[in-house]
Amino acid sequence: MDLNKVMVIGRLTANPEVRTTPGGDSVVSFSVATNFTWTNKEGNKQEKAEFHNIVAWRKLAEIMAQYLKKGSRIYLDGRLQTRSWEDQNGIKKYRTEIIADNMIMLDSKGSNENFNKTTSEPMAEADTTPVIEEEEINVEDIPF
Repeated sequence: MDLNKVMVIGRLTANPEVRTTPGGDSVVSFSVATNFTWTNKEGNKQEKAEFHNIVAWRKLAEIMAQYLKKGSRIYLDGRLQTRSWEDQNGIKKYRTEIIADNMIMLDSKGSNENFNKTTSEPMAEADTTPVIEEEEINVEDIPF
């Protein structure tokens, strides 16, 4: 059995870009930043940002384009996909993207709705993923 599943909580680095394919399907793309914070051996707080390329299709793409903007905090899950192409100089380029299946807006009260790509309707309250408060974990506190 294989599994290709990605879950990310982060903030949009720019407004989503929405396009329409010749077949009439909507596609949206944007980048999400996630931060990793730790304390080094000297006791100094360190932080590193990772940037994730996100793509969503059809109704989920339309919802994302309508409700998300630069700085929006979201949870999303999906799968990894790498595509390749040749640039103008004939050099092969690669890009790994998260193809989004579901999204939860995490910003403010009233915008915390889940959207599922299959139904494109807000998901039932029982299906919501709890928002976990971020807490710094000190390496010395780990028992192994």
